[in-house]
Amino acid sequence: MSVLENVSFGHDASLIRHVSDPVGSVDWCYMHSNPGDLYHPCFSERLLRELKRCQENIRRSVASEDPADASIHHLVLASDADVFNLGGDLALFSRMIRAGDRCRMLEYAKLCIEVAFNLHRLYEDRVHSIAVVQGDALGGGFEAALCCHTIIAEEDTGMGFPEVLFDLFPGMGAYTFLTRRVSPVTAERMMLNARVYPAEELLEMGVIDQVVPKGEGLRAANELVRKHKRIGNALRSMNAVRQACRPASLEELLSVTSEWVDAAMRLSDRGLRTMDRLIRAQQRRADQDSAVAMAR
Repeated sequence: MSVLENVSFGHDASLIRHVSDPVGSVDWCYMHSNPGDLYHPCFSERLLRELKRCQENIRRSVASEDPADASIHHLVLASDADVFNLGGDLALFSRMIRAGDRCRMLEYAKLCIEVAFNLHRLYEDRVHSIAVVQGDALGGGFEAALCCHTIIAEEDTGMGFPEVLFDLFPGMGAYTFLTRRVSPVTAERMMLNARVYPAEELLEMGVIDQVVPKGEGLRAANELVRKHKRIGNALRSMNAVRQACRPASLEELLSVTSEWVDAAMRLSDRGLRTMDRLIRAQQRRADQDSAVAMAR
């Protein structure tokens, strides 16, 4: 596949690697590109800002296309790390909660929601989003995948919501988008049991759309894009029908995330201590990954 790649290199290299096909019908966005030492593959403020900027660039490109063209545009979200995304920036959460900084916490949450909504509805009915999950997707990482129209996961990947371990809930789109795939009762159970579900079980539940062998996720996404070229007009219509019958609004998502912020600011010392233990575990993982990278 011939591609045009948008990525900067050097000390300030982007955490998003954006690859476009020459005719502009597919954009591939890879998270966690060019990580520095001890990088943690979560939704840091920097990653969110860069992903939002990438989405806005794609939106402008799609908006400039002929609206009479019946074809569908594809946005593929993937990762350059060995995981898809491990969720929110817990170290940042801990600092903001202890400082009582609700305003900054809300700013972070709103940024998450803007990125999430863009994955679901980037520009009118003209974009179909695909999440390629290669490695675990936890918390906000799982939510990001759920925002997409199609979820492709590789074997041996896990997805779940660990937030309840420190007495919080996933508030960046989990309920809105999970209840479009399973019943509200099942969605709430998944949001509150802290279980990491194997991809194969999620496929049986209808939460994800396809499971492929390890290393085959991107190829499967490319094949799906190829198949969609024959039904672009129908896919655009389904986007419109879905929004008419079961709309996902930015207002709904912001309302839920405001409750998430309030809940976060109420966390007890016990909840914060549990969060600190998870932060240390994540740091140990980052240390190990850095050591492996240096040994290569």
